[in-house]
Amino acid sequence: MAKQKYYVVWNGVTPGVYTSWKDCLLQTKGYEGARYKSFDTKEEAKYAFAHSPYEYIGKNAPQKVIRQIPPCVIMESLAVDAACSGNPGMMEYRGVHIASRKELFHIGPMMGTNNIGEFLALVHGLAMIKTAGSGMPIYTDSMNAMKWVREKKCRTTLPRTAETETLFRIIGRAEKWLRENTYTTPIIKWQTKEWGEIPADFGRKG
Repeated sequence: MAKQKYYVVWNGVTPGVYTSWKDCLLQTKGYEGARYKSFDTKEEAKYAFAHSPYEYIGKNAPQKVIRQIPPCVIMESLAVDAACSGNPGMMEYRGVHIASRKELFHIGPMMGTNNIGEFLALVHGLAMIKTAGSGMPIYTDSMNAMKWVREKKCRTTLPRTAETETLFRIIGRAEKWLRENTYTTPIIKWQTKEWGEIPADFGRKG
């Protein structure tokens, strides 16, 4: 008898934990951006479902989970990052709590660029932290995003088309938030060369 497997569907028609490959396939086949993985035990699957798929998917995922954060990094903080398949291409961005490695938000995929994603991730983090009344800082590995946030303007050259209309509406909301809000959240540059990839990294390099 084949050993029982458990299938986690993070992105699919109905995310959840499934007990058969057939059910997993029904949730993911033809679903753009589907993310899923099998596990040997129900406990592992339930734990994985409660966490980010990027801790489990990709050839570098295991190393990223166990990599130690340098002592100089503030653990009670938010890391933000973006990924883009092509430039422009399908872009997504997310925020991860560094101490717990818990994904706090994840937007996309949608047509865009990596620079736009980095900018939107940073603004999203600023708004989330202000709403929560938290004092934790944000780490980003993008100097460009930090510059655009200071200028309160997303200076992209990406054309506004029917395909990118949804993205440009999000950009408009982000710029509006920057114009209308003040914040005290420290924005800290993540030193990738010294510390390794930022905890919010999507693990798609190389």
